[in-house]
Amino acid sequence: LAKLKANGLHPSKRATPLVLIRRVTHDLTGLPPTPRETDEFLRAYEKDPDKSYEALVDRLLASPRYGERFARHWLDVAKYADTCGYDKDKLRPNAWPYRDYVIRSFNEDKPYNEFIMEQIAGDELADKSLRERVGDNDNYQKLRRKGHYSSKEAEQMIASSFLRMGPWDPAMVKAPEARQQYIDDVVNAVGQTFLSTTMRCFKCHDHKFDPLPTKDYYRIYSIFAGTQLAERHVSWQKYDNKIGFEEEKAQV
Repeated sequence: LAKLKANGLHPSKRATPLVLIRRVTHDLTGLPPTPRETDEFLRAYEKDPDKSYEALVDRLLASPRYGERFARHWLDVAKYADTCGYDKDKLRPNAWPYRDYVIRSFNEDKPYNEFIMEQIAGDELADKSLRERVGDNDNYQKLRRKGHYSSKEAEQMIASSFLRMGPWDPAMVKAPEARQQYIDDVVNAVGQTFLSTTMRCFKCHDHKFDPLPTKDYYRIYSIFAGTQLAERHVSWQKYDNKIGFEEEKAQV
């Protein structure tokens, strides 16, 4: 405030209740408030401004629209798409469970450390849990192939689709080179998303001001080197919408 006054500036005036509900509703849901929601808030605001505002924020955070709004930001970071990119831009029709997973994670207020682990190693966590739960290796392999996971295991398996979100097109290069480009993209995506550090720039040599050396790039690369571009079966969950699924699948 002192800095503002010293420069002849003043804070903005206090927002009116009408402006307030519009701002916070757009911020948290990406949508405008309905006329009814506006009227109810204005009446409540007259009685108790602080309490009415807290109730408004709580209601918006509890709305399914909140998860849909903020999932968009994360999906941009994760490079989510229903196609593979590049010139061929082939369809990726089974990417949507990852999109829904991110939405659910925001709406359920999932702890961030759990959110990270599921996306980086969800398939490993799911298979480890299934193996321990079943015990018998033959039965484990059969259930694994059919995708008969528990609800939590299925969620973990779907989350690892983060590693599959990057572009993929081997049309103009040989398959081994295309795969190298894909793993490189995975390493870079993990660095950008979870470490706020681009990883490609120091894969050739150490940089004076980069926080990671070249050897760490290849250490991380080796972790994801076994990642396969394969679709994994996961049984339907109670929250999945199967309306029109078979018809759309046949069309694809």
